[in-house]
This record gives sequence, structure tokens and C-alpha cells, in this order.
Amino acid sequence: MAMKYIDEYRDTDLSKKLLDKIERISRRPVSLMEFCGGHTVAIMRSGIRQVLPDTIRMLSGPGCPVCATANRDIDHAIALAEIPGAILTTFGDMMKVPGSYSSLQVARAEGRDIRIVYSVLDALQIARDNPKRPVIFVGIGFETTAPTIAAGVLKAMEEKLSNFSVLCLLKKTPPVMQVILDMGEIRLDGIICPGHVSSIIGTRPYDYLASNYGIACAVSGFETVDILYAILLLVGQIESGKPQVDIAYRRSVTREGNRRALELMDQTFDTCSAGWRGIGTISESGMALAHDYGQFDAGKIFSVSMKPPKEPAGCICGEILRGIKTPIDCRLFRKVCIPENPVGPCMVSSEGACAAYYSYGAINE
Repeated sequence: MAMKYIDEYRDTDLSKKLLDKIERISRRPVSLMEFCGGHTVAIMRSGIRQVLPDTIRMLSGPGCPVCATANRDIDHAIALAEIPGAILTTFGDMMKVPGSYSSLQVARAEGRDIRIVYSVLDALQIARDNPKRPVIFVGIGFETTAPTIAAGVLKAMEEKLSNFSVLCLLKKTPPVMQVILDMGEIRLDGIICPGHVSSIIGTRPYDYLASNYGIACAVSGFETVDILYAILLLVGQIESGKPQVDIAYRRSVTREGNRRALELMDQTFDTCSAGWRGIGTISESGMALAHDYGQFDAGKIFSVSMKPPKEPAGCICGEILRGIKTPIDCRLFRKVCIPENPVGPCMVSSEGACAAYYSYGAINE
């Protein structure tokens, strides 16, 4: 049975036509970065890197929220789980991410009450069911996840759920793009901007990449045709010398974004600094609960002690997230570091670069 909005974006003939057009107009070497981890997985799974002309080099960026979460933040979540009587709730892909000394999975095996939820609504229900116990939700993600967490906080306020709180680890994507360019470690000609994030924030936040940095930009979906079309648009911009922000995902993304989602975020969060794995603290790249919702801020409610954070020996996740190395450059990859025994977060998340290379690299290398 044909699936609308899916099958037509996996069409082999259309993919070949797009690839032919890319090959015809691509004349000079260019470096393109896909920011989103979902794009990295899609590119690896479909073998796009292997069929592109030699003039096009694809790099992976820091666009996996789990991977980008700093060790200190993971350590903080583990410490909160150790509060007597506490119930810590988290998305499943956070469980196996190694912190400095442990992981949420290990903490649960040691007796902590850590529960996997599929949304903040599940955490709210756990809080209703356990009114005498503090229920803490680990709020990670980019702008895609933020509106749902904002709605959860507003619901908790409406219901006066005084035992519910959020460890807010949300991050904004445009600031880290600028920091990567300013670091000067890699030369980029174009960026495949994130699809899901852009469905929330629109494309206006990327205008500075084209106007200030001369970087070609195209927002892409996650199917083969989407990505090849985005690459075609990028190469066209680069060859013409006219960088701009194109949309290759119009069934989901508009220039203005999702107004209601943006209103929820503006109402519930303030902009703050945030720590990024492998990059450090980036000003105005995080989201913190606004003053009016401080009663739900787990970071302010609970005082916990933590050891200084540390990185696992030999792990190069930070360099992979900055695009200066790939998983195959890591001496731990496929040897010590495997999905069953991840050393770093890039091997844990389904959108992590190492997990994508591990699952699809052997097929397409």
C-alpha cells in the first residue's frame, strides 16, 4: 500500500534525476554539514555520501540532543535520582548515556526509581499517581521538544502539581551553528538545516548564516529525495555565489515557524547559557524555566552534590560533534565502543553519528 508523503520521497527514479542534476552543476570542491542527527542517520542508511560526486564532502554536526548533553548535566540527573523518595523520569535514549562516573541505567539497577516515559504527559501522570513523592522530568532536546515541555509545565501549574519539576536541559540550535563557524576548525560552504527544529522556529533564525557568513542553507526533510533536493539547492547557491536560506521541506516547514509553539516557549522559558559536549558553554543557547515557573525548576528546588565532571578516556565524541573527525577516526569505535557497551553518547542515541556509522557504515563504506 502506498504511503502518502513517504513513498514519493523515496522514489528511485526521482533520486537519480536529482543526483544527475547535482553532478552537472557541481564544479568545485565544497563541504556541507548536516546539523541534525536524524539527517546523519538518513544519509548513512541510504548511502547518499557514497553516490555524491567527489566534489561534495559531507560532514556531521552536533544535532543530536542526547549526544550534545554535557557530562555534568547527566551527572546532575543521576544525582537527582538519588534524592530519597524521588522518581526520575526520562526519555529512553538517555538511560545508557555514560556520565562521568555512572549512567541512569546503572543507577536504576542500583535501586533508584528511574522510569522511562514517552512524553512529559507521562511524567505528569506519574506525579498525579504519587502525590507524596517528588517526580522529576529530565527535559532534554532542542526546539522540537521544548513546546511539549512548556505545555507540561503549564499543565502542572494549572493542576497545582507541587511534586512535579523539570531538570531543564533544553538547547537552541542557531547559536551553536554560529559557534562552530567562529571556531574555524572546519571550512563549510553549506549547511543542511534541521527539519524538525525548523518546523517550530521557521527559517528566519538562519538568515545570519547566509548574510553574515556567506553560508548556503537549505532545510531538509528526512527521506532520500528530501536530502538530495536540499543538496541540489545548496550546490546551486554555492555555484551562483548567492547564499540564502532555501526550504526543501515545505510540507512541514515555513519561514515563520509554528506560532503557537513559539508562544508557548516564549511564555515558559528564558534564554540562558548552556553546556555543549565537546564545545563548552555557549551563551544564549539554552532554555531555562522563566521566573514565574521557578517552582517547577528541579535545578533550583533540589540541592545535590556532584563530583567534578570528566570525559571517558579515548572518546572523541566532542570532536565528532564539531565535525572535525568521524567515528572511524576513533580507536574505540567498533572495538571497545559498541551499542551494547557505549563509551560515549554518540554510540547510544539512535541519532548519534557513531550509532549510524556502526549500523550502516559497514554496508555503505
